[in-house]
Parts: sequence; C-alpha cells; structure tokens
Amino acid sequence: MPLSARLTPFLAPALLPGLLFGLILFQSVCATFFVIDVAADLEAVWPDVLGSGHLMPELGATLGLLLGIGCEALVLWRLLRRQARLQQGMSVAAGALAEVMEGFFAEWALTPAEADVARFTVKGYAIAEIAGFRGSAEATVKTHLNAIYRKAGVAGRAQLVSLLVEDLLRAPLVSVAAEGARAVPDRG
Repeated sequence: MPLSARLTPFLAPALLPGLLFGLILFQSVCATFFVIDVAADLEAVWPDVLGSGHLMPELGATLGLLLGIGCEALVLWRLLRRQARLQQGMSVAAGALAEVMEGFFAEWALTPAEADVARFTVKGYAIAEIAGFRGSAEATVKTHLNAIYRKAGVAGRAQLVSLLVEDLLRAPLVSVAAEGARAVPDRG
C-alpha cells in the first residue's frame, strides 16, 4: 500500500486543525529548548560570538523553527476561518433548501404524511427505511411516493430531487446589502 494511502486518514480535512495545533505545540516545546540552549551558549562565549563554530548554525536553526511556528499558526488561523465560513455557507444552503422544499410541498398540496415521505426521499432514504422511520408498511410509502410524483409532475426520485435543487440554484443563496455587510439569506 502506498504511503499516501496510509496517511490519508491522518490528513483528512477535519483532522488538519488538530494536527497543526499538535505540531505547533511540539515545535514550541522544541523551540523553547533551543532558545534556552542558545541563550546559555551566548552567555558562555559572549565576547567571541562570531568565533563560535556551532553557535551561528544553532541560532539560525532556532530562528527558522520560530519562523516555522509563526507560519503554521497563521495557516491554522486561516484554516479555521475558512472552515467557519464554509459551515456558515452550508447552513445557509440547508436552510434555503428546506425553504424551497416547503414552498413546493405547499404548492403541490402535499398531505403531512406525503411531505414527511418526500423529505426522507430527498435525503436519499430507501423505501424500507422510510417505512421503518414512519412505522408504516412499504406499500403505504410507495402509495405516498406515487402521489408525490404525480402532484410534482415528475417520474421518480431523481427528477424530484433535480426539481428542488434546480430551483435552489436559480437564485443566489445570499444577498449583500452593502460591501462589508453581514450576508443574509435571500428570501425573494
């Protein structure tokens, strides 16, 4: 098995902030050790700092380590900000999809049971799973699905989902009133 395949679970996007934080913490401990060591070496050879053969490379390595810690902290901060923005966008999209679905369900005059079955169907559940969730027979779920498809004017699950997503994608999910303003869901 290639190394990249073995490392993939460790490099999953959800784990990156924790891995980066752990790396920053480990490097900070190492940097503390090197700073203390360099300070002790500087004190021992103070008048002849440039004459010490090992002090300059050690000082350079310590500064490089500190610079690396700073860069990693910046990457972690940006990663966490990006993740927060993406989660906010997903929340807006999920809310918009729910709003679109409810609007179509009302337009199609779905009964509460049909709307419930339609929600499960759009989420990708199988007929048997929907029947189990609702405590009803599979035949009842199939009857509800046939009524939903007929009222929506579609031939099946794929067309139903396509219809909902297509309507969702027609308009922007958010509108910004002014530059720098907080994004709000577009309701109209």
